[in-house]
Amino acid sequence: MIGMGILTFSNVCKSYGETPVLKDINLDVAQGEFLVLLGFSGTGKTTLINLMAGLEHPTSGQVTVKGKPVTGPSPERGVIFQNYSLMPWLTVAGNVRLAVDTVFPNLSSKEKAAKVDHYIKMVSLSHAAARRPAELSGGMRQRVNVARALAMNPEILLLDEPLSALDALTRANLADEIEAIWTEEKQTCVLITNDVDEAIVLADRIIALNPDGTLGQEFSVSIPRPRERAAMNHDEDFKRLRADITGYLMDVGIKAEAGTARQLPNVTPIHGLPKAQKDAAKGMIEDRFLDFSQLHKIYPTPKGPLTVVEDFDLKVNRGEFISLIGHSGCGKSTVLTMAAGLNDISKGAIKLDGRHVEGADPERAVVFQSPSLFPWLTAKENVAIGVDKVYPKASRAERQDVVEYYLERVGLGDAMDKAAVDLSNGMKQRVGIARAFALSPKLLLLDEPFGMLDSLTRWELQEVLMEVWDRTKVTAICVTHDVDEAILLADRVVMMTNGPEATIGRIVDVDLPRPRTRKALLEHPDYYLYREQVLNFLEEYEHGARPTPKAAKSAIAAE
Repeated sequence: MIGMGILTFSNVCKSYGETPVLKDINLDVAQGEFLVLLGFSGTGKTTLINLMAGLEHPTSGQVTVKGKPVTGPSPERGVIFQNYSLMPWLTVAGNVRLAVDTVFPNLSSKEKAAKVDHYIKMVSLSHAAARRPAELSGGMRQRVNVARALAMNPEILLLDEPLSALDALTRANLADEIEAIWTEEKQTCVLITNDVDEAIVLADRIIALNPDGTLGQEFSVSIPRPRERAAMNHDEDFKRLRADITGYLMDVGIKAEAGTARQLPNVTPIHGLPKAQKDAAKGMIEDRFLDFSQLHKIYPTPKGPLTVVEDFDLKVNRGEFISLIGHSGCGKSTVLTMAAGLNDISKGAIKLDGRHVEGADPERAVVFQSPSLFPWLTAKENVAIGVDKVYPKASRAERQDVVEYYLERVGLGDAMDKAAVDLSNGMKQRVGIARAFALSPKLLLLDEPFGMLDSLTRWELQEVLMEVWDRTKVTAICVTHDVDEAILLADRVVMMTNGPEATIGRIVDVDLPRPRTRKALLEHPDYYLYREQVLNFLEEYEHGARPTPKAAKSAIAAE
């Protein structure tokens, strides 16, 4: 804990009815400090920031600002929430003007307009000042939110996961802008997030929140500012801090889950690998098991044909795990849906096990971002629907073996009889993974399967996926925008150039030992070398760069 600060919590507890959310919070935030509170769903992060904002009151204890009790909201504490809360009928300038009118009623109209212009310029939205929220992207809307909060000239800026709804690139760019604004304005900032990298980029100090509602370990961040993401890849303090924070969060998170259905069992089922599963794996070819050949996807538009994917050429051996990564709109999911047979191929071909892919087939199992379960059926019944179709000659007992084996493997041994409607999002996605593996597919296709989950659940399920994949070695392709996830899962990371006319820009072979865990990878000497290659590629294409097909092919040939 640091010395007495501008914002202080003294023995604060908060309960809702009989349910305690925060316990014995003692905290001092120093003037001008950038503090990050890092925790996962259910740790009381939003409750903590609401207490700072005066939107809620402690059950016991006291929150003070400059020694005075917080009794309600105040312009001295500007709040930026996860959702944008903009007035849809007002322009960007109109939304920011609302804040200025509220806090500075005595300024002249000219002075107010100058303030509005200043803060809109600060968040790089001068070109969009006359647009309404419906005409803005998610990232631009959140910039308006930031400008509006800053225009109130608060002494303390409170940010409640303001970037979590944005794609990875927009999120990183806006985090950099927030740091630049904080450096210029030197307000006291408190940010709540579940993203470790975001925390390290922005914070002077990071405090973990434990699942039981107490404050956890404190981490001081002494990395010089500005903190450039690619440069930090070479910084030993960053690597060590990242490993320490990740390890701590995984330890307290997994410890909190012990004894629940979400904990991955550490036992092998007595029935072993089901007989029907073994029989299905016989007789497949090994080399070029999956062959994308000069693949194109072209959509008709009023202005003529639009080529989304062009000359996508990839050979995958049986049992390989491929991660497919690139910026939003680069055609990753388009390639995946063509491989699944859910999207027609415009030109070129996809062959699996020597046969052309034509239409959907259970031999190609897909796990989407949302698992699309039947809510009235149990976990077991949701998995059994596909298994019954895939193994028509297997006995009922053998089919039951397949269902229960994979539900056990994804940590749902104690919850397989629960209805899908009663499962958490993370548990539903476990059912989706079990259902896909239980089909005994020749090819497993994963389309950002963990994108809607909080970080700890995502980390847990990545390890669940790896554990199950290590047992089956099914050929797999995972579309992701998460660099760490791509490296953790893959034998090769395939990077796509920006669309339209997206193609393969670079391929990185990931020669890291298996079985893999996130903790072990963060400590491996080669891990950050792979990370740098992927980050450099994404940075190169960040501003819409598109190579000529010839240049892209040269880059692949050089790998």
